[in-house]
Amino acid sequence: MSDRSVTHTTFTLERVYKASPARVFAAWADPDAKARWFAGPSAEHEIDFRIGGREVVRGRAEDGAALTFESVYHDIIPDQRIVSASVLKSGDTMATVSVTAVELTPDGEGTRLLLTEQGTFLDGHEQPSWRQQGTLDQLTALEAELRR
Repeated sequence: MSDRSVTHTTFTLERVYKASPARVFAAWADPDAKARWFAGPSAEHEIDFRIGGREVVRGRAEDGAALTFESVYHDIIPDQRIVSASVLKSGDTMATVSVTAVELTPDGEGTRLLLTEQGTFLDGHEQPSWRQQGTLDQLTALEAELRR
């Protein structure tokens, strides 16, 4: 039997975007926009953006392993808040289970986005620092999407 481990972490990321809360929220809700900034060009992406709806991203790791990220939306308040629970699998192996809350508040003529993720990282298949960097990269891509 191989060694098992569980690593718990919480991180919070904050960004201010030069777009209204409605515009930022729309970039999360619109399937085409979300695919561009969240999934990237080489991944398969599907989304059912409603409470109880699912989002699935399928792609490949650098080593060629199949990756599947699946979320379920538990709370959506238009232009204000999105809460989801997610799993990441590498092949059939569970790597992470997480809960993410995205809060949107007006900030002058823009929007302050506060993203908090609570993660459970299993057996060393993913590291908290990798997830945090990946999420930072996605928030940077969201900024580019908002400038489209």
